[in-house]
Amino acid sequence: MSDLVTRIDDALDAALGALEPYDQGRIQEEKKAGGDPVTEADLAVDAALHRVLPRPGEGWLSEETADDGARLEASEVWIVDPLDGTREFVDGIPEWCVSIGYVVDGVPVAGGVAAPSRGLRIVGAVGDGVRLDGAQAGKPSSGLAGALVLASRSEVKRGEWASVFSTPVAVRNMGSVALKLAMVGAGMADATWTLVPKNEWDVAGGAAIVNAAGGVTVDPDGQPVLFNQAQTLMPGFVASRSDLIDEVLELIRALP
Repeated sequence: MSDLVTRIDDALDAALGALEPYDQGRIQEEKKAGGDPVTEADLAVDAALHRVLPRPGEGWLSEETADDGARLEASEVWIVDPLDGTREFVDGIPEWCVSIGYVVDGVPVAGGVAAPSRGLRIVGAVGDGVRLDGAQAGKPSSGLAGALVLASRSEVKRGEWASVFSTPVAVRNMGSVALKLAMVGAGMADATWTLVPKNEWDVAGGAAIVNAAGGVTVDPDGQPVLFNQAQTLMPGFVASRSDLIDEVLELIRALP
């Protein structure tokens, strides 16, 4: 896996280079067909990642590249989100990242997330573990009580996490699902979940980092999730330390 880690690091370097001309909070956005924001920075990073990452025989899925379905014939696929948290990038909130995931036969096995506005780079591969640059991992909780769960800022704003605040866990809300997942994989938090649909590119990079750390990634029913599917939208996502996953799923099932 060390070659994959090197390739991911090289791609993150290229992505950060492509971002240099753009300032968060000072960039024009446009609207995609579905209403989501997109900027010149998203497209520049997408081009940089596509230039560096895929080799012959490897598939490609990106939020900012038209999907022609050719990836479905490949067993090894790069799944990327050039800027996960474009809304935060546009608004100048330092909760966005570049997310890279490498999937083999549907399973995320290597990934990298760079959040330059937070000074973070988290890279990992199954068999190689996870490397955290720029921050210290927190002390893991001994159980669900006091465990740090990262919540979606937008979901909290909509009231979808209101019932969680009365449970034994500690909740911190922030943007970028990929960044939250990577922080769980790096030991900076104990769990995160979203119960609203997410696309594969939203979670592949972070899921790979959680898997590399020996954590668990499943759907809200506790079932394994396969990537590189024809339908890229999945019904929510859960990630946790392996020793907490049963309690986390039990908590989720008990929510109103």
